[in-house]
Amino acid sequence: MTVHDGLTTELRVSPRAPTRRPARHAAPPRWPALLTGRPGDPRWVRPSVIALLAATAVLYLWDLGASGFANTYYAAAVQAGTQSWKAWLFGSMDSSSFITVDKPPASLWVMGLSGQIFGFSSWSLLAPQALMGVAAVGLLHLTVRRWSGPGAGLLAGAALALTPVAVLMFRFDNPDALLVLCLVAAAYAVVRAVDAVSARAGTWWTVTAGALIGLGFLTKMMQAFLVLPALAAVLLLASAAPLRRRLVQLGAGAAALVASVGWYVLLVDLWPTDARPYVGGSTDNTLLDLVLGYNGLGRILGGEGNGGGGGGGGGGTGFGGATGIGRMFNDSFGGQISWLLPAALVALVAGLWLTRRAPRTDRTRAALVLWGGWLLVTGLVFSFMSGTIHAYYAVALAPGLVGTLVVGGREVWRRRGHLAADLTLGLTVALTAGWSVVLLRRTPEFLPWLRWVVAIAGIVAAVALVIPASAWRRIGRDAGRRVLPVVVLGALLAGAGGATAYAVQTAATAHQGSIVSAGPSSGSETGGGPGGGQGGPPGGGLAPPSGGPGAQSTQGAQGGGPGEATTSSELTALLTASDTRWSAATVSAQGAAGLELASGTAVMAIGGFSGSDAAPSLGQFQASVAAGDIHWFVASGGQGGGQGGGQGGGPGGGEDGVGTQISEWVAAHYTATTVGGTTVYDLTAPAS
Repeated sequence: MTVHDGLTTELRVSPRAPTRRPARHAAPPRWPALLTGRPGDPRWVRPSVIALLAATAVLYLWDLGASGFANTYYAAAVQAGTQSWKAWLFGSMDSSSFITVDKPPASLWVMGLSGQIFGFSSWSLLAPQALMGVAAVGLLHLTVRRWSGPGAGLLAGAALALTPVAVLMFRFDNPDALLVLCLVAAAYAVVRAVDAVSARAGTWWTVTAGALIGLGFLTKMMQAFLVLPALAAVLLLASAAPLRRRLVQLGAGAAALVASVGWYVLLVDLWPTDARPYVGGSTDNTLLDLVLGYNGLGRILGGEGNGGGGGGGGGGTGFGGATGIGRMFNDSFGGQISWLLPAALVALVAGLWLTRRAPRTDRTRAALVLWGGWLLVTGLVFSFMSGTIHAYYAVALAPGLVGTLVVGGREVWRRRGHLAADLTLGLTVALTAGWSVVLLRRTPEFLPWLRWVVAIAGIVAAVALVIPASAWRRIGRDAGRRVLPVVVLGALLAGAGGATAYAVQTAATAHQGSIVSAGPSSGSETGGGPGGGQGGPPGGGLAPPSGGPGAQSTQGAQGGGPGEATTSSELTALLTASDTRWSAATVSAQGAAGLELASGTAVMAIGGFSGSDAAPSLGQFQASVAAGDIHWFVASGGQGGGQGGGQGGGPGGGEDGVGTQISEWVAAHYTATTVGGTTVYDLTAPAS
């Protein structure tokens, strides 16, 4: 007998009823289980996840070696890192550590270790990038499914895998692959921190997120910070922990971020300058200047080395088009990223409206804040930044875009049958199909029939979605259920048909040079044929010489990105036979990269990326020549800098640039010789 508020209730217990045991918390799933499903999942989840990751691996790894060394600027630094641990640590352009690349070296560390283990080659260079792409897809799936279910997680992963710019960057040796992986991993860590039951677990997950953002900073500097507002907002708004604990966790995450960045900044800036390479892209040979200047605020605000110089025009009108709210839809960015952008924006607004009365800790709204905040902050910064920007930067926008679309779209889909939800779904499908047709029309020679398929599929799906359920019941008892697969297929074709075609075309095309884009060429990009870098023939670039580093090229003149010197077999043999600290020196890293990759030797890149860095001075160069450290000087077009600017190199050196000064001094004191069609000077034999 039990008494409750004066009421007597008799509890009769069946003698056969089993005795209840205290509930136990399920053991956290191990990583393999996380990647392939969890106990209790529907049967389709595990094979679907395996199929997603396997298909992504095939898409990213298939014929990967066709791109050769891809971006030779970074490839040369990776090769140097396989020859010298000091060059690996600092991200030097050459194994003798004269100057670094103009980015932090985290992505070079990964590719360099791969080269150390497997030997330097196109595959050891690019395979880590592809595997990072597969990992990013898997982690995005895990992150989305925790709050939105396995179906949403699979859709998000598939959408990221098929985003054209993602296919491009996960098959290329730029730093963007590692950056995206770090950002997605940080988002996963924040989701785990919000879900953590104990204060200790929540704090450690937040610390992990901070450290991952720090690693992203060591990959591509301040671009990694664009997701910070969204991550912090989710932790503050959605965690069930008391406010004080949330603030403490945020502080711990911030401390982890500072520590994960600060150790390397201090290492570089406290290291004796005469015992380490010059920091490429800086004005005073410090990493802090690179962070705050050319590769930091300069990217946002423009200025020296950005916009008016290597950026290709003032006001950010160079490689990424004019600044403004429409930049993500223009000819440069549109086909890379914007296929689902209109739908994602509609899904964000609709999802936030549908969850407006939800509790503070509501997970759906938290997911919208996470992915929507990522999308809005990154998209707006990219749209209005006045410094150097390239269309492939948009790969950092992709996880936020697809996460927003899937989470918001799921909330609207769950309410189908209501007039407002049906209208929203129908109009969104129609809008997405219409925008896909616009993008496909920009490349009229690429699968011209596809835009008709997308348009018809979008119209059919949109009309079917806005027809009320009562109308379907009048047609037939099961008519609505039977037509549902047609609606889903039409919506997928409308939303993903064009992007998938672009993604497959991107994977099937070799990409080389410093400015690359996904999909077929529309002829409107600044430089570059289909798949190619700016300058030279489409797809041009330095192919890996057979035999690896040090092997002679048998292809005659080779070239690639802007400003790269051609490398004949005769010149390659000349450099390979040198036994000096630097086999040669040449103006700009673009030219030096090709020489290094062909010969496997260290080449001094005067002036850094585009020849505009103040390194070395004329006096320093003369001292190196006098010490017998440099054997050859390889002349290149446009000495004095400003040759390329493809990556956003600094302004041209002009008449007073270090490249011009050194070139003139060499020409005045040494005799020119032509080797394999290239003018060279023997710095060990002064002219009489």
